Amino acid sequence: MSEQKIFNFQINQSFEYDDFCISKCNELAHNNIINKKNIERLIYLKGPAKSGKTHLGKIWKKINHAYLFSYKNYEKFITKNKNIFIDNLTENLDEEKIFHIINHCYNNNLNLLITSNFFPSEINLKLSDLTSRLKSFYLIQIHEPDDILINNLLLKLLYDRQVKINNKEILSYIINRINRTYSEIYNFVDKIDKLSLSKKRQITIPLIKELL
Repeated sequence: MSEQKIFNFQINQSFEYDDFCISKCNELAHNNIINKKNIERLIYLKGPAKSGKTHLGKIWKKINHAYLFSYKNYEKFITKNKNIFIDNLTENLDEEKIFHIINHCYNNNLNLLITSNFFPSEINLKLSDLTSRLKSFYLIQIHEPDDILINNLLLKLLYDRQVKINNKEILSYIINRINRTYSEIYNFVDKIDKLSLSKKRQITIPLIKELL
């Protein structure tokens, strides 16, 4: 019997407060970002890919009534006195414009949140003044996931795709063997979703073995 054809439907991601999974590896970052009394105006959030930086950033953006930065509307950001969220700093990085945005926020007492997969010292910047500015930010870090977060994140991602694993033994098997990075968790869930659909099979340990 031929395998069922799989359509690549868009998975709707929710960035609401209650959708963020918390454990010790990201609790400090979470608490700092959502703290409305946080006196730090310039915040740099560093974490691995897929670790929830954008999710936290969008929560921060809502709390601080901020704009999501884009180079396309650069002139708007540099002239208006609005708080700014810069997501994924190194993507298409224009050092001079980012430097001016930071100075604009600094000089006008505005709040600015920057997210990145890298520490400022790990980014090979040509503009030394930008390097200096970034190092002055209040640094918050998200660490690689622990067992609690892996469990909760797996359940959430599977739920988002309407894939059910009710057997605790299967979940324990996955947690003990999966590569412990956010990207691998996302990739694994994507594979298990497609494989279970294409072969019309229940989620079992033999099926999991095909993917790990």
